[in-house]
Amino acid sequence: MSEVKKILRKAEDSVEISPEEALILLKLTGKNFIALQKVADQICFEKKNNLVTFVINRNINFTNICYQGCKFCSFSVSNKNKESFLKTIDEIREDVVEAKNAECSEVCIQGGINPELDFDYYIQILKTVKEVDLDIHTHAFSPQEVFHMAKIYETTINNVLKDLKNAGLDSMPGTAAEILVDGIRKVICPNKITTSQWIDVIKSAHKLGIPTTSTMMYGHIEELQDRIEHLEVLRNIQKETSGFTEFVPLPFVSENPLLSKLTEFPLKPSYGMADLKLFAVARIFFNNNINNIQCSWVKLGPKFAQVSLNYGVNDFSGTLMEENITKTAGGGFGEYLAPDEMITIIKAAGKRPVQRDTLYKLLKFY
Repeated sequence: MSEVKKILRKAEDSVEISPEEALILLKLTGKNFIALQKVADQICFEKKNNLVTFVINRNINFTNICYQGCKFCSFSVSNKNKESFLKTIDEIREDVVEAKNAECSEVCIQGGINPELDFDYYIQILKTVKEVDLDIHTHAFSPQEVFHMAKIYETTINNVLKDLKNAGLDSMPGTAAEILVDGIRKVICPNKITTSQWIDVIKSAHKLGIPTTSTMMYGHIEELQDRIEHLEVLRNIQKETSGFTEFVPLPFVSENPLLSKLTEFPLKPSYGMADLKLFAVARIFFNNNINNIQCSWVKLGPKFAQVSLNYGVNDFSGTLMEENITKTAGGGFGEYLAPDEMITIIKAAGKRPVQRDTLYKLLKFY
């Protein structure tokens, strides 16, 4: 039996594969690639019974003012930039009302690391959501934002998370992860939290009963080995805390960011098969740990996101309504996808659509 067949047989038997084996799978081509697809799709089918979920949600980006200077980001600007913005609490309230009227079950709230904001602003955002509707799930603030709050509040990560939870935080996006390899982070986001600091915020949240997503931004300067190292970090956290609701692979949008223009760090973009291999390998690698793999239609485009549903992906993300980060990076797939469109796309992939909430409670079958 070939090495690839042995690895895929392990996966079919729900035996954990090693990082080394996962790296072999990421390099497959031809008939072996097709075999990888079949195994990932079958594992997903057995776990999810052919269901593909989506959430009706609204993004709220409350500011684009940020001093981090990440080379992959085209969203952030200085406070002197004429295109800079900072939403007032009243404007955020209007956004939440709009979300409620659109029957959203979730608002996802993130913004730049704005030095002008004090901790009370973040608390007021959370309280405002619950004032509008106690039942709307508040999915807010990346580990980077929480780390920043601890600095301005001059307290511990734990205390910040407790205060946020008391004010209405229900769960957190596991963004600001990019690639959890410090050598890569020093190039693409040198001012951001380190891998160990990201892990500390995430673990602290999980231990306080605040679930999070997990993400990876790939397809820039990282090697395949870096992707596997990132996946291993996530799997180890999940084994310890069981706090991740999903894994979201996010392809780098290269149209506008500074990183695309730095010739000393040539990009290693993903094209088609490389994306699908990552989705399939993630499904296999996380088989016993993270149940949900989500595609990002706003980055992949609805057509390619649909293809991913046969490569181990079981969640089509959310309606979004407002999306500034991918758009400013050059993403051309819009900011909103209506539930009816999602349902049509999912059905055409041979899957059964289901509306879910943030924590994957199934709400409505189609």
